[in-house]
Amino acid sequence: MFDYSFHWRAAFKALPDMLAGAWVTFETAALSMVFGVLIALLLTLMRQGKNPALRGFAATWISIARNTPSLFQIYILYFGLGAFGLHVSSWIALLAGITFNNAGYLAENFRGGLKAVPDTQLRAARSLGMSAPQAYRLIVIPQLLRVVFYPLTNQMVWAVLMTSMGVIVGLNDDLTGVTQDYNVKTFRTFEFFALAAALYYLIAKAIVAVARLLAWRLFRY
Repeated sequence: MFDYSFHWRAAFKALPDMLAGAWVTFETAALSMVFGVLIALLLTLMRQGKNPALRGFAATWISIARNTPSLFQIYILYFGLGAFGLHVSSWIALLAGITFNNAGYLAENFRGGLKAVPDTQLRAARSLGMSAPQAYRLIVIPQLLRVVFYPLTNQMVWAVLMTSMGVIVGLNDDLTGVTQDYNVKTFRTFEFFALAAALYYLIAKAIVAVARLLAWRLFRY
């Protein structure tokens, strides 16, 4: 028989700390996206190049990122590197793991986006005297970003949700870490994690809303 008594007061008292943790969560996800986009662009250019070593490196990165669990990637960075005398903090391991994963998925999105940009655009830019880097920076990449804008938004939401894995490597100042600390102290599991889930939901919805506004402003014409 259901006889659980809800006690929301303790959860709402912890809300300021949980909001502070939510900010850490958002910062971590945003940084992982910035680094992930930069690395993904580099991996995409490597795959388009003629150097077989660089193409192989990019293909290997993407294959590992997309075909192994994110949890394992974070475990290897936090626990596995310790076997070689390399010790990183919980936050660095989480950030690096999410960045590694983001870069792999985004590189595939960028590769598909490049295929959507006609080759004639690049040839026309080169015929006007632009160097290859200039043509990519001024002509190709702006069109590429328009094509992959919504996949970028989805990946940002995914990065926010992936930060919850930080608790498995001892991170205790993000939203999940703060929630788990309060859960251990009070044993009000349902109340705290329900509130945390609501905060994750609101963060994800806010990201999508901002992305739609940006898309309306940037891509109206």
